Amino acid sequence: MKEYFMKEAIREAIKAKNIEEIPVGAVIVYNNKIIARAYNKKEKLQNSLMHAELIAINKACKKLNSWRLNDCEIYVTLEPCNMCMAAIIESRIGKIYYGIDNFKTHSINNEMLKETKINIESGILESKCKNVLNDFFKNMRGK
Repeated sequence: MKEYFMKEAIREAIKAKNIEEIPVGAVIVYNNKIIARAYNKKEKLQNSLMHAELIAINKACKKLNSWRLNDCEIYVTLEPCNMCMAAIIESRIGKIYYGIDNFKTHSINNEMLKETKINIESGILESKCKNVLNDFFKNMRGK
């Protein structure tokens, strides 16, 4: 199931890539069903908060009519940044799956995680997630 949900997050990342956003996609799963999906829209909306994770969390909260997402899992193509990690912690998501490390922030190793019970698994469809990002940056350099 992990690979299936990460493939869905990759589909979201490709949507971002197609509108020249940094291709990060996220899906939130509750009871083995996707309840929210999103991709980066920071450039499109000119809003620094429009990361895939934050958009997906907002949708999931609306879907469940609660800010507590205790029984949810999030699948993200790229390791969440510090801002997104704080939102994941605050919303009480219990499990994070991500594709590739974010060498810029490495928020997973951050101090803020020491007090949480969030389970984290990385490397889910790593090469596919990496290919989407690499293709995006290669195309951007060519423009």
